[in-house]
Amino acid sequence: MKEIKHFINGEYVVSESGRVFDDVSPVTGEKIATVHEGGQTEIDRAAAAARKALDGDWGYMPVAERMALLHKVADGINERFEEFLAAECEDTGKPRSMASHIDIPRGAANFKTFADLVKNVPTESFHMDTPDASGALNYAIRRPKGVVGVISPWNLPLLLMTWKVGPALACGNTVVVKPSEETPQTTALLGEVMNDAGIPKGVYNVVHGFGPDSAGAYLTAHKEVDALTFTGETRTGTAIMKAAADGIRDVSFELGGKNPAIIFADADLDKAVEGTMRSAFANCGQVCFGTERVYVERPVYEAFVRRLKEGAEGLKMGPSQDPDVNFGPLISQEHRDKVVGYYRLAEKEGATVVTGGGVPGMPDEYAGGAWVQPTIWTGLADDARVVREEIFGPCCHIRPFDSEDEVVRLANDTEYGLAATVWTQDLSRANRVVRRLEAGLLWVNSWFLRDLRTPFGGMKMSGIGREGGVHGLEFYSELSNVCIKL
Repeated sequence: MKEIKHFINGEYVVSESGRVFDDVSPVTGEKIATVHEGGQTEIDRAAAAARKALDGDWGYMPVAERMALLHKVADGINERFEEFLAAECEDTGKPRSMASHIDIPRGAANFKTFADLVKNVPTESFHMDTPDASGALNYAIRRPKGVVGVISPWNLPLLLMTWKVGPALACGNTVVVKPSEETPQTTALLGEVMNDAGIPKGVYNVVHGFGPDSAGAYLTAHKEVDALTFTGETRTGTAIMKAAADGIRDVSFELGGKNPAIIFADADLDKAVEGTMRSAFANCGQVCFGTERVYVERPVYEAFVRRLKEGAEGLKMGPSQDPDVNFGPLISQEHRDKVVGYYRLAEKEGATVVTGGGVPGMPDEYAGGAWVQPTIWTGLADDARVVREEIFGPCCHIRPFDSEDEVVRLANDTEYGLAATVWTQDLSRANRVVRRLEAGLLWVNSWFLRDLRTPFGGMKMSGIGREGGVHGLEFYSELSNVCIKL
């Protein structure tokens, strides 16, 4: 049985309290590892180690040297690709085909991308006239924000953790990471890669645990933590923001979404169906910017519903190691209970179940897993809870529309504003519509197509701030202006 320990100051350590919890396979429901649960003591140690590293070698390291080390981290992940892949699939249950093409390679690439970006980001300078005619020179300098608390989610564990840790370290910060209790393995394993790459002790620290009365709460309240970054549900983000208010500490949040897809009658229907299949059902629907509301222009509505149904029913469930599998389980039994609860609610609210709507029968060896059926509904009212609340499962509601103004109103009628997708071959219409949609990520005739140099984040209750490119550097660094009288 595996034992997952904390990684603090370059070493793997156990919890002083002796408290542990189980890491459970979402495929079988069986225990796969014992994980140490951190408390105040472990967070104190990790924060102190991070502060010491910040004030020491790491914080004053030349940029070129720091960048070279981060490239070694990326190379180290790729050299141990199969080990990271196995751990990620074991924790999440997702198909190897997805994790091998997205989670692990993109998780590694985050270190190189942001290392290279930091090397090439300029600051500004201005010459200022003065009354004595000699002038003054103003120029900006960028410095690390400090010790950054990173709270990462379970749906894309390595990728979304390094999406934060990569730019944080590139800017010269140190980190204390609290990974999801559901997916601790790759975050812990990265500690070995950090050591092998020569990252100084204390730069990268990991403390496992839960939220309230556990590692998460102690991390967000810790006075040595200068900033907090979090990806997850809006309710948790609210609690973290309240904790960050004590000390006026900066926050960066990517939170929930109830994202719309808009399919106009002139869209390439083959591509729109394929794209919506991915946005609704990839990773068993456990994607922050996945699609749960689909609006289809009436002339192609029936054809779209029929074809999406055929696609959903063609998905193959099973264990991650099966190369033909393209649909895994949900992350846990607890999350399955939530999703199945919405499946039942949809029927009570009057939905027509186009396909799915329940729990599939699985072979005995997988019967204990967190399996659900990919599900499509029609016929719900616009104020139905299933249409308005984030489910975070493999499901969507499809509704017809008749005009551009109508569908923009429907798409924006949500407290969230993370992502939206528009399918049309009329680029004038596409440009018109995306300018009116209230979302931070807007895709036209595509989904999940990401250039890491571009801004990433949501509006309304979907988040605060932007990650990616220079936008992320604004959070992970502090700008100071230097004025020199000539």
